[in-house]
Amino acid sequence: MTSLRLHPRLSLLMAFITLTLLLAPFPLPAQEGLATVRLDGRTLFRLGPNAELEARPRARQVERQLAAVLETPQGINRARIEPVGESGEARQISVAGRPLVVVTPADAEANGQRLDVLARDWATLIDQALATAVDRRDSDRGRFVTSVQASVETAFARLLESAISIIPRILAALLVLLLFWGLATGVRALTRAIFARVVKDRTVENLVRQVSYYTVWLLGLIVAASAFGLEPSTLATGLGLTSLALGFALKDILSNFVSGLLILTLRPFQLGDQIIIGETEGSVERIELRATQIRTYDGRRVLVPNAETFTSRVTNNAAAPVRRGKVVCRLNYGIDIDAISAVMREAAQATPGVLAEPPSSVRLSDLGQSELVFDVQFWCDSRRSDFVATASEVRKSLVAALRTAGVGLPDQARQHLVVHRPDNT
Repeated sequence: MTSLRLHPRLSLLMAFITLTLLLAPFPLPAQEGLATVRLDGRTLFRLGPNAELEARPRARQVERQLAAVLETPQGINRARIEPVGESGEARQISVAGRPLVVVTPADAEANGQRLDVLARDWATLIDQALATAVDRRDSDRGRFVTSVQASVETAFARLLESAISIIPRILAALLVLLLFWGLATGVRALTRAIFARVVKDRTVENLVRQVSYYTVWLLGLIVAASAFGLEPSTLATGLGLTSLALGFALKDILSNFVSGLLILTLRPFQLGDQIIIGETEGSVERIELRATQIRTYDGRRVLVPNAETFTSRVTNNAAAPVRRGKVVCRLNYGIDIDAISAVMREAAQATPGVLAEPPSSVRLSDLGQSELVFDVQFWCDSRRSDFVATASEVRKSLVAALRTAGVGLPDQARQHLVVHRPDNT
């Protein structure tokens, strides 16, 4: 049977997307810039972070203060600007005695204006927005419609703002992944070409080729994460905070990966070897970092996870160049054991495919109720195709030799009847 397997590049892309989603709660550089303050879904101004809050939470705080002011529209008056701070370096804008926003020198620098000019501009915008908002809330119906419309407009405006901010970074990350995909493919092809000329060991080639290929991909993922906006420190922090969850989620994947590296390094078997793992028997076609690919003798492809391969009992039929085979012969008790043993040994030794050294042997292994059981042992090539074919030829040679020697083979269908004759008295 064949296990379901994702393409390596698709798996890497899914890993990058998963890591990005896991790290999404951490602030990205673009989120640390300016955030938009809206009232009823309409943009007022943009502000940056202060000493206490990042830009986005600060903007949401101003919006909540504006909404609180609109709860009592009768007491709304013109916005007031007052110096605040130890040396009066900032300006506070308030309406109806409620502080709305503190304009800092950093806000003035980010907007490219002087502090007092920026404070007056923001105060004017707030006055105009509050006047419009009060007019739209002149009745209960108007208040309800305005609230619904403002919620929808705000949601779409924030979605568009997020899309404008994140789509270029996604495209940049995808371009980086595409570039490193080409680089990884080139490295793999170069490695294959070098090993074709220098080293003929396919297992070593497979190890170096896969390690170099995935190393380039790992570098590509790091660079793509940086292009997406994840700083190395943020990435390390995210990996540290999510290591426990990742450890549980990727336990099997990491186990297979480490086991694959150990298999490729320790080399308990090589490409082309014929092995048995559990109930699976066949030839090793590929040793990947996740699974070992085996082609069974009936043509099916089986992917065995490397963790299972590394911890299971593995029988390597091709580890040695030669392999001993055995054919069981059952003969009647009335034969000359030594003479017939010599006949069977010579017949097995003369069979094509049987090696001269070590020589063939015949042993009497069991005494049955009506037959003698002989084990005819021989040595041949360890490949299964040669082993099976040679064993078949040995059986044919034994049958022909025994018939020539006049030895009758047991007939399982024959029944021995004992006739009971009563005594004549």
